[in-house]
Amino acid sequence: MSGRLMRAEMAEQPRVLRAFTDRFDEHAERIRALVPDGPTGVTFVARGSSDHAAVFGRYLAELASRRPATLAAPSLHTLYGAGVDYRGWLVVALSQSGATPEIATVCLRLREAGARTVAIVNELDSPVARAAELVVPLEAGAELATPATKTVTSELLAVAAVAAALGPVPFGADELAALPDAVEQLLDDKDPAAVLAQHWAGAERAFVVARGLLLAAALEGALKIKETTGILAEGISAADLRHGPIAASGPEAPVLILDGGGPAHDDLAALAELAAGRGAPVARCAPGEADLPLPGEVPEALAVVTATVRGQQLALELAEARGLDPDAPAGLSKVTATQ
Repeated sequence: MSGRLMRAEMAEQPRVLRAFTDRFDEHAERIRALVPDGPTGVTFVARGSSDHAAVFGRYLAELASRRPATLAAPSLHTLYGAGVDYRGWLVVALSQSGATPEIATVCLRLREAGARTVAIVNELDSPVARAAELVVPLEAGAELATPATKTVTSELLAVAAVAAALGPVPFGADELAALPDAVEQLLDDKDPAAVLAQHWAGAERAFVVARGLLLAAALEGALKIKETTGILAEGISAADLRHGPIAASGPEAPVLILDGGGPAHDDLAALAELAAGRGAPVARCAPGEADLPLPGEVPEALAVVTATVRGQQLALELAEARGLDPDAPAGLSKVTATQ
């Protein structure tokens, strides 16, 4: 059992986020200069953790631009050869390593179909970076633990910069500048995740639930739990959970609810009651009094970052409580070379 690499890379997040926030306006301006006049919309292309950042980008970009924002289906292009007219669209390809062949291929094909293209990558000398017209570097440094941490939270800020290039975003410059300090405070506050992990260490399935701008954090939190522990955790919208999967909840399936205090708060509170009524152990990750507290001064649109950090902490603590090494989960590799 180790966790040394994952813990160390999580600890680097305040530094990485500070570096990105310092260049946030610069990145947004570079993207703005690339965007077509009167853009039709924006499409995000990604897999894995990067796809979760893309989910956040989809929500925030549509809010900011008032134009459609979508997630690409890479297989349509790599397996089915779909011929699509992308004139007027901005395409954003996300890949931490920049080495996933599928993402590079789709980015290049959509560029050839008329899109303007941006790559968000940690590795500048990579196929995905070369496939796009403009590169937004994460500059997170080498990431050695198999579960991605610091690259994910920096990707969340990178897609926020895409949204800011398209229109007004629901956070201010001062709130953005304060985010790295808020993350640093969370990382110093390890006990809540350790306590919850002790309660849930024996679980074999779980739900991580959110809605709206924090859905990406729920998807990412569930992935981190799956990767590091083998627990079958599902990240899901509160609305979708009601449409059938709630039947799988109960005493053996804990439910973690992520609540950023925005418009989804009442719905998430009602979902917590519903799950508890079915006997499920329910925990909250939210501002104020919560099992995994979030800093109340962080607006909902940036709370996706702090909630993601809480999810990382819980995954690491669960792995250690189960006697597993979160740095190198069995059967996983750092780069997944899907075609």
